[in-house]
Amino acid sequence: MGESSSERADAAGPPPRIRVTAPRPGAAGASIGPLPQHGTGAPTSDIAGVYARSLIRSQLRLAIVFAVGFGIATAFFVLAITLLPQLDTTFVYGVPASWLLLGAGVYPLTITVAGLYVRAASRNEARYRSLTEAE
Repeated sequence: MGESSSERADAAGPPPRIRVTAPRPGAAGASIGPLPQHGTGAPTSDIAGVYARSLIRSQLRLAIVFAVGFGIATAFFVLAITLLPQLDTTFVYGVPASWLLLGAGVYPLTITVAGLYVRAASRNEARYRSLTEAE
């Protein structure tokens, strides 16, 4: 019968260790040229610059809308707890209802808003990529 891949790896021994260190202070560093661009790269034409600025504006607008929406929704939770003092005297499994509202309401809200933001931002970037690849 043949050897398994794990038996062959054990027979060959572990791979050699490589020590990675930071450059010493004052030592001459290697000359680093421009880094290669992956994906769409840096804008090289006027129209690409317009597309990039448009993407930045749309992402900023999206971030502001989600931040304001999250702030308003969180304020509603705080107002509900403040305006309904009976939540502090109502207990569910020994925990005040106001705490449950915060724990079971704000965290899922945060996760939901974050997920929706990532999806919308990804959609914006996909639109940008489709515009720049069409050129």
